[in-house]
Amino acid sequence: MSVSVTATDESPDAQTARGRPSIVRRLSRRPTTLLIWLPLLLLAVCFAYPLLQMFRLSFTDFVGSTSGVFGNYLWFLGTDTQMTILRRTFAVAGWVTLMCLILGFPYAYLMTIVGPRMRLLMVGVVLLPFWSNLVVRTFAWVILLRDSGPVQSLLHAIGIDDLRLLGNTVGVTIGATQVLLPFLILPLYAALSGIDRSLLTAAHSLGARPAVAFVKVYLPLAVPGILAGTSIVFILTLGFYFTPALLGSPRNSLVAQQIVTQVSELLAFGRGSAIAFVVLIITFVVLGLVGLVTRRYRRSFETGLDL
Repeated sequence: MSVSVTATDESPDAQTARGRPSIVRRLSRRPTTLLIWLPLLLLAVCFAYPLLQMFRLSFTDFVGSTSGVFGNYLWFLGTDTQMTILRRTFAVAGWVTLMCLILGFPYAYLMTIVGPRMRLLMVGVVLLPFWSNLVVRTFAWVILLRDSGPVQSLLHAIGIDDLRLLGNTVGVTIGATQVLLPFLILPLYAALSGIDRSLLTAAHSLGARPAVAFVKVYLPLAVPGILAGTSIVFILTLGFYFTPALLGSPRNSLVAQQIVTQVSELLAFGRGSAIAFVVLIITFVVLGLVGLVTRRYRRSFETGLDL
């Protein structure tokens, strides 16, 4: 006698999972895959789509323009006023980066040699600006740097009467440096804290003076951290709007202010998109150059150690 067995040993969950689409089953078996793809999907929706829209709008015609699809780019790159604004933006970004490096490197270095309690206090001082609103900090600089403010009064007391600190690039540089200084100190400290200080001790034992050991041993190891911190500050300065708008003036406007003017006041979305896309390309070029220099420097430094 033959008996047909139709029962199955599968659990109810296995039977349910078997009926799902294959991609869902794979994701359910690999939750880490889901954790990776969801942020990528969110990034594509929130970043890639607006970027593509900006790229598309940059080729639209402005009212009264007869230059064709590339008219917005030709207008921006071929106008002396716009090129002056672009050069001014890069000059301010360079000065802000330099000031942050001059102020931030000694501070980050000091954080690596002090005790744990003092280091915790210094980290708190670095993070303190993030606990206050950017608007409040910027208006505080307006009060400090205005003609009747305490900084100008101090300058008058020591005989400096012709230096204006508000309504020009000097005030913008001061305010942006204060805002962006933590963005250099934190990555620089992370890089400096990973340097083995016994290398300095070894250099001293071989007869090198402290200054020579610092310049020839410690500083080359700090170059990747310096490049990381300065590139962050430089790129953030290129897109700064609020601080230059309050501490600067329309005569000394930067690229971000020009984009807002084109989009909000003139409704020239194509021109604003073209300016933004040119700045974005320059940003990618800067990041690529920093990455290339860092890789070549590390390769040459490792080759020197092997020798």
